[in-house]
Amino acid sequence: MAKSPKAPLPARAETIIPTPLDKALGERYLAYALSTIVSRSLPDVRDGLKPVHRRLLYAMRQLKLDPSGGFKKCARVVGDVIGKYHPHGDTSVYDALVRLAQEFAVRYPLVEGQGNFGNIDGDNAAAMRYTEARLTEFAQALMDGLDEDAVDLRPTYDGEESEPVVMPAAVPNLLANGSSGIAVGMATNIPPHNVGEVCDALLHLIKTPKAQIGTLIDLMPGPDFPTGGVLVENRETIVEAYRTGRGSLRLRAKWREEKLSHGQYQIIITEIPYQVQKSKLIERVAALMDEKKLPFLADIRDESTEEVRVILEPKSRTVDAEQLMEQLFRQTDLEVRFGLNMNVLGADGIPRVMDLREVLQAYLDHRQVVLVRRSKHRLGQIVHRLEMLEGYLIAYLNLDAVIHIIRTEDEPKPKLMKRFSLSDVQAEGILNMRLRSLRKLEEMEIKGEHGKLSEEKKEINALLKDEDKRWKIIAWQIKEAKDKFGQKTVLGKRRTELGDAPSAVVVPIEQLVEKEPVTIILTQKGWIRAMKGHKDEVVSGGGDLKFKEGDAFRAAVKAQSTDKLLMFASDGRFYTVAADRLPPGRGFGEPIRLMVDLPNDADIVGMWVYASEQKFLVVSSVGRGFIVQAEQVVAQTKNGKQSLNLADGEKGRVCAPIPGTAGTGSDLLGGKPADSVAIIGDNRKLLIFPLKEVPEMARGRGVIFQRYKDGGTADAKVFNLKEGLTWNSGDRERTETDLKDWVGERAQAGRLPPKGFSREDRPFSG
Repeated sequence: MAKSPKAPLPARAETIIPTPLDKALGERYLAYALSTIVSRSLPDVRDGLKPVHRRLLYAMRQLKLDPSGGFKKCARVVGDVIGKYHPHGDTSVYDALVRLAQEFAVRYPLVEGQGNFGNIDGDNAAAMRYTEARLTEFAQALMDGLDEDAVDLRPTYDGEESEPVVMPAAVPNLLANGSSGIAVGMATNIPPHNVGEVCDALLHLIKTPKAQIGTLIDLMPGPDFPTGGVLVENRETIVEAYRTGRGSLRLRAKWREEKLSHGQYQIIITEIPYQVQKSKLIERVAALMDEKKLPFLADIRDESTEEVRVILEPKSRTVDAEQLMEQLFRQTDLEVRFGLNMNVLGADGIPRVMDLREVLQAYLDHRQVVLVRRSKHRLGQIVHRLEMLEGYLIAYLNLDAVIHIIRTEDEPKPKLMKRFSLSDVQAEGILNMRLRSLRKLEEMEIKGEHGKLSEEKKEINALLKDEDKRWKIIAWQIKEAKDKFGQKTVLGKRRTELGDAPSAVVVPIEQLVEKEPVTIILTQKGWIRAMKGHKDEVVSGGGDLKFKEGDAFRAAVKAQSTDKLLMFASDGRFYTVAADRLPPGRGFGEPIRLMVDLPNDADIVGMWVYASEQKFLVVSSVGRGFIVQAEQVVAQTKNGKQSLNLADGEKGRVCAPIPGTAGTGSDLLGGKPADSVAIIGDNRKLLIFPLKEVPEMARGRGVIFQRYKDGGTADAKVFNLKEGLTWNSGDRERTETDLKDWVGERAQAGRLPPKGFSREDRPFSG
């Protein structure tokens, strides 16, 4: 059977509008950004909720999960939320639900959970099919008035349901529970506060609309985090943060000393900073101990149950607890900074950063709107009921006639309305009455209810006309919330202690890393290693050391693992290496070129432990040089720092420490402060001249020390003339004190050295 030909597709009726790509992308990204800001990430200043939280609470209310009722599976709640109100992933919705139930995450939980809802160690909650939830009284207070037209409702995403635009918020949830979120191009981070203190600030603002921020801070002196801790920030910083809506507040763990026997003690951490996971905090401290950066701490262990109890054991009873904790505060999350950023959506839906007074005033304005709407809603109910009661009263007074009309007329409603001048509502109410109600329909009861409602109507009309009365009602409502959730209750007691800014506890940086004595060995070919302990025999060039074939000992220094090494190379540059970065003493070590960018044609001339005030005499191969301070040439990068400028063919020949210029240098070199320079050339001419003739500079070619016809500088030394000149001769040291024949002026040629002078290439350096 032949197939019938397909009908041609109708032409698409559409208009193609050419648009530049950058414009199209910009418009679409802007729409996405606004959606993220308004519908996802920023809380509303009126109820402190984001859309997902608002929809969660509303869905639970619709499921009648009241505080006095039973629990329902979280899976049921999440299903209703994503099916009716919030078309997003179930994981994100469940995560939001879990957070609202975590007492360590939310100051006043909005959800009461049953089951595993995670813990302060960072463990996740159980799957939503296992956990159950219901609303708390705090959440119920947030939604008080939803049935009384207190706020606007809008259609849900599919148009089948409605949801509140904002909650009536009988409690100041934004400041009480805080909020955090990251949108596109903006973020918010508001700490939780004590609701009793917030209520006090609100009551003061009602009395004094232009109250100063400082006065409000006196009433609510700072955040009150669910995990407690100590707020260590001075009042001026706190006031400035709340005045601008942005700032940084420092929060520390709470700790105490616990005395043990024999004069020992241990430190107990009882509260940790907000949003810090206890398990990761302990892991961080343990890692620092492994890296030997906590020399005062011997051990850490977790003895927490439902309450936090982390034990810190000092290495000895002589360790100062304050100094130990200062180390931990500086290096771990036992101290954190909470970045305050009160960026919220205003009542107009526009995001902006508000100060404390603006946030409080926005809440009060919202409560004013809610009060007016609820009052008008109640007024409408009263008017309707009064109308009905008046109709009932007419029916009671004319009962026989009313019954006759109902029995005889096919359409009794119009007849009743015409006969007794009834409204449509009154006539409908009479017709809908049950017969049994006729017995109870007594004139006195109707008049009594009518009188009460009339009086209430009068009061509501007066309330709607008088703003002062409305503020009194709002103040009464705030006091009621304070009594219910404030500091008189267990939940409302302040948890975060208010402390002063900590005084400076001086902890030298070298104490933050455990010191260990080491001996640094450098070879002729530039291989370097660090042996544990101070080896005097190695420093003097002896000891049982092994080197690669063709290599030999160059220099060795005693140091601590916390020290830095300063090296001078033949390219005229100084290089810096941390002692704790050096390879261990076993084996041959590693080439120094792996640690610094030393040119292939350059060699290390000398190596010393860095001391900022130590000074060096640097000399080039052509006999020029100057004095330089170590602090001026310490390098921050692997490239080193240029000091001695060299012409073509020149090299850095000598770098000699000057005794007496720094504590470390004096300890290593001994003797009295230096006053003379001894320099000898390749031509074996020795010259001694005053050290004061050498300029001090950070970089350059320097001045001429000694003139040569042939060759260049062999070695140089800085010494004290009265103590004599010492040089190396084989395995021995020799000293000459009668040096007047070699003392001259700088830049002379010099003369042959004394008899017995060393014939080594580097008589002073070895």
